[in-house]
Amino acid sequence: MKLFNITFILAFISVLGLNAQQMPAKKQSEAVSIVGATAHIGNGKVIEKSLIIFEDGKITKVGDASTAASQAKGMIINAEGKHVYPGFIAPNASLGLVEIDAVKATDDEDEIGEMLPHIRSLIAYNAESQVTETMRPNGVLMGQIAPRGGFISGTSSIVQFDAWNWEDAAIKTDDGLHINWPNSVRRGRWWMGEDPSVKPSKEYQDDINKLKSFFAEAKAYLAGDQKENNLPYLAMETVFTCDKKVYVHVNGEKEILDVIAFKKAEELDNLVIVGAYDALNIAEELKENNIPVLTGRPHSLPNQDGDDYDLPYKLAAELTKKGVLVGIEGSGDMERMNSRNLPFYAGTAVAFGLDKEEALKLITSNTAKILGIDGLAGTLEEGKDATLFISEGDALDMRTNKLTDAFIQGRKISLETRQTKLWKRYMQKYERQEASK
Repeated sequence: MKLFNITFILAFISVLGLNAQQMPAKKQSEAVSIVGATAHIGNGKVIEKSLIIFEDGKITKVGDASTAASQAKGMIINAEGKHVYPGFIAPNASLGLVEIDAVKATDDEDEIGEMLPHIRSLIAYNAESQVTETMRPNGVLMGQIAPRGGFISGTSSIVQFDAWNWEDAAIKTDDGLHINWPNSVRRGRWWMGEDPSVKPSKEYQDDINKLKSFFAEAKAYLAGDQKENNLPYLAMETVFTCDKKVYVHVNGEKEILDVIAFKKAEELDNLVIVGAYDALNIAEELKENNIPVLTGRPHSLPNQDGDDYDLPYKLAAELTKKGVLVGIEGSGDMERMNSRNLPFYAGTAVAFGLDKEEALKLITSNTAKILGIDGLAGTLEEGKDATLFISEGDALDMRTNKLTDAFIQGRKISLETRQTKLWKRYMQKYERQEASK
C-alpha cells in the first residue's frame, strides 16, 4: 500500500513536469451563438435575454434573442438562466514575470538600475505560466504586464491569457511607461538608531529633480544629432509624442498634486495615476486635469490611524461618484495569486454604494479606456474581440461566480488548470486501483 502511494505521488509529480504548457485553444473555425443569457455589456447596459454571435474572433451580433433568435448560427450555446460578460482585465500585473518567488531564475519582474524606460516587460513574459492560467476560471482573460523596481521601471504590454508565446499573447505592445514617484515622508531607520516616527524626507525634492533632469536630457538628446545610440533616451520618444501612456505609481495627496504639476510641465497628455490611496481628497483636481486612476487593492487595511476604517474598500466607488475614470489594480503582497480575485474587488465596490453595472466597468470598459484598448476589448459590442465568458451566476460574487464557457478572441479555452486535470486523472487511476483490490 505504501509503495503504491509513493509510486503514485512520484508519477504525478513527473507528469506535472512533462506537461509544461497547457495547449492553447485552436483558432475559431465556425460561428458561435450564445442564446438566452443575461448579457452584461460592460458599458452599463444589460440585455436580459440576449443573442451574441461571433465569427473569426470578432463579435458580429449583439441583440435581443426574442426578436433575433432566428439569426443564430454555427455552434449554438443555450445559456438561458446564465450570464455573459466581457473578459475581465487585470492592469498593472506582474503575471508571467515571476513563477516562484523563492526561485531567482523564475523572477524577471525587476532589472538593475534606476532609469530604465527601454526595459520591455513583454519579452520576459512567460506564456506557459501556471499561475497565469489560474486567472481564467474567474473570468480574468487579459492583463497589463508591468515591470517593477527602479525609478522608471520600464514599459508594460497588454496580453491575453491563452497563448503559445509572448508574441502570440500580445494585444498591445509597449503601451506605457511606469514611474515610481518618490515619497515625501519616510520612517526613521530604527535599526540604525533613528527615531522610527514618520518625518519629511530630505531626499524628496532631490529625487523629483533627478526625474526632471532625465526628462530634460532625453529631450535634448532626441533634438540633437544622436551620434551614439542611447537606448534609455530613445525609448522616451514615444512618451514625448504622447503615443505611450505614463503610469505614475503614487499614493500620497502631496505627491499626487506634484504629479499633476509634473504632468503639466512636461505636457504629458496620457498620464494615469496608479495606487492613488489619498486621491479622494483631490478628486476635483484629478477630474479637472483628465487624469484617470487605477486604485489599489480594496481588500486592505488603512495606511494611517486617522483614515476611515473602510477607505480602501470604498475608494473606487467614491472616486467614480465624483466623476473620475477609475479602474482597479491588484498589486501588492502575493499579487500574482490575488489577481484572480479581481472580480471580487469590483464586487466590493457594489457593497460600498456603487451600482453593479457601474462596478463591472471598473474591470472591463473603464480599464480598457485607461489602457487604450477600448477599441478591442472591455465591452460586448459588434466589431470587438470575442473575449468573453458565461457564468452560472453573478461573476462579481464569489458565492455564485462559476464559469461554464470562456472564449479569447473567439477561441474556446479550457477553464481547468493543468494541475486540476492531472489530479482528476490520477485520482481516477488511484480509485480504479483501489477498487480492483
